[in-house]
Amino acid sequence: MPTDDTASLTVAILREIRDEIRHTNERLDQTNQRLDQTNQRLDQTNERLDRLDRRQTETEVRLATEIVSVATAVHELTELFRKDRTYRAKVDEHDKRIAELERKVG
Repeated sequence: MPTDDTASLTVAILREIRDEIRHTNERLDQTNQRLDQTNQRLDQTNERLDRLDRRQTETEVRLATEIVSVATAVHELTELFRKDRTYRAKVDEHDKRIAELERKVG
C-alpha cells in the first residue's frame, strides 16, 4: 500500500508532468502559429511566381510574334534588293547600249 509520502511524491510527479505537457503544448501552439505564417508567406510567394510566370509567357509570345514580323520584313527587303540588283544590271546594260547608239549616231 502506498504511504502518504509515496502518494504525495506521485502527485507531485504527475503535476510536473502535467505542467511540462502544458508547456510543450504552448510551444507547439507557437510553432504552429509560425508554421501558419510561413505557409501564408509561401502562398504569397507562389502567387507572385505564378504572376511572374504568366508575364514571362506573355512576353515570350510577344517577342516571338515580333521576331516573326522582323524575319518577314528582312525577307521582303532581301527580295527587294534582289529585284533592285536585277533592274540595276538591266539599266546599266541599257545605258551602255544607249551610249553606244549615241556614239554611232553621233
